Amino acid sequence: MRRLAAIVALVVLAALPLWVSGTYYVNIASQILLYAIFALGVNVLAGHAGLVTLGHAGLFGIAAYAAAKIMNAGYGHLTVATGALAVTLVVAAVFAVLALRGTGLGFVMITVALGQIVWGVAYRWISLTNGDNGIIIIGRPNPLGLS
Repeated sequence: MRRLAAIVALVVLAALPLWVSGTYYVNIASQILLYAIFALGVNVLAGHAGLVTLGHAGLFGIAAYAAAKIMNAGYGHLTVATGALAVTLVVAAVFAVLALRGTGLGFVMITVALGQIVWGVAYRWISLTNGDNGIIIIGRPNPLGLS
């Protein structure tokens, strides 16, 4: 019964932007969903796998930069999501090869270092990321025609 209630609640929450007009609420719902996915990733690593990571936000940033670059190239939202996922998976695979060599505190320190590398690249690679000003996105996302 609890599982059914949770599924119904998720369906209602997913359909909520269809009933609520205005970009503000759609934007807030999108941000909540993104941060929930981020928290789910941390939960899987720390809670289930027992691997405490402090560089997890680096992959979040890589996905954001990849999505912004692909979106500014004029592609649709499905292509943006798929492309950002592909770029992030490739970078995560490279990071995993390095990070999984450590155990315990070594793993934590490697993930901190990898997070700092991502920050350094994002901050200093001006031609790609526009440095500390960030990327200007030309259009706002309009998933499923919601605005």
